[in-house]
Amino acid sequence: MSEWLAAFAGESSAIGDLARDAAPDPGWPQGPDELGVFREHVEDQGAVEAALEGLEQAWEQYEVWS
Repeated sequence: MSEWLAAFAGESSAIGDLARDAAPDPGWPQGPDELGVFREHVEDQGAVEAALEGLEQAWEQYEVWS
C-alpha cells in the first residue's frame, strides 16, 4: 500500500493528507498489506478520527486497485 499511497501526495484530499503524513514517517508500515497493521500504526501516532476515516477511504480504493 505504501508505494500506491505515495502517488496521492499531491492531491488535496483525505488520501493526499494521509500520503503526506506517511511519506516522512520512518515507522510507516511497509507490510503486510493489512488494514489492521496500518490502522494500529496511525492510532499509535495519536491520529484524530478524520485521519482514521482517510485511512479507511484509502484502503477501500487500494483494494479496488490491487
